[in-house]
Amino acid sequence: MFKIILLVVCLTVVTSAQHYGGHHGHHEDHHHTHPKYKFEYGVKVGHTKDHKSQWEHRDGDLVKGQYTLDEADGTHRVVDYTSDHKTGFQAHVQRKGHAHHPHGESYVKIDQHY
Repeated sequence: MFKIILLVVCLTVVTSAQHYGGHHGHHEDHHHTHPKYKFEYGVKVGHTKDHKSQWEHRDGDLVKGQYTLDEADGTHRVVDYTSDHKTGFQAHVQRKGHAHHPHGESYVKIDQHY
């Protein structure tokens, strides 16, 4: 978790430096800036089955990205997305694999204590 937080902080600093760098003491109209960045990360922890990843690229108003994760039911979710000024946010969601649930005691049989 610490690595993800550190990555987000570093990306924020880099993006801010690119956005504001080289313009000290000058007021620049934000409509003339051209935001551009790329990032990606991944987590794979075997004993917790925590598997996920994400990447995203931005060039001006166009943002493209994808994130993936393993769901608790055993399926794998893949979300491809784009966003721009004209069409807004568009996402394509896929679930791969077949859902399965562990066999064992039913929750109905568990005594409830309030």
